[in-house]
Amino acid sequence: MPHVLEAARRSRALHRGFVAPPGTPEQYRAYLDRIAGSAYIGHLLCLPDGEPVGVVNINEIVRGSFCSGYLGYHAFVPHNGRGYMTRGLQLVLRRAFGAYRLHRLEANIQPANLSSISLVRRLGFRLEGFSPRYLKIAGRWRDHERWALTAEEWRSNQSPAHP
Repeated sequence: MPHVLEAARRSRALHRGFVAPPGTPEQYRAYLDRIAGSAYIGHLLCLPDGEPVGVVNINEIVRGSFCSGYLGYHAFVPHNGRGYMTRGLQLVLRRAFGAYRLHRLEANIQPANLSSISLVRRLGFRLEGFSPRYLKIAGRWRDHERWALTAEEWRSNQSPAHP
């Protein structure tokens, strides 16, 4: 836990207005309790030495005829912009559409978050629409673009060079 909280602390400027990761031991425990439920799956992305580089969550998972979830993610400084989130998200997508048996993932991204939009675009997500005042982040309702990817789209984008 201390490594993740320290990574979140040093990344505050990067995250400001886009995401509010747990910043206290109590908030982190609440996060761990939430992802222990069946509607959430959390992935901590780390370097081989255990240094956290980012987080990828699949939230509000609905099974049955929907088989869908909402993707949330963020990088930690100084590892942002180095390709770790692309590789980590590729691995999470493989699990989401394989072991987790989801059919669809949706990523809701603020229009000003160009790095995040580039990331999902690179991974094959398509823009589905715009939702004004969609999510409350850091105390403010914020507009978001809705990006989505289905299992079929993901499979058709896979090649030996892009696992």
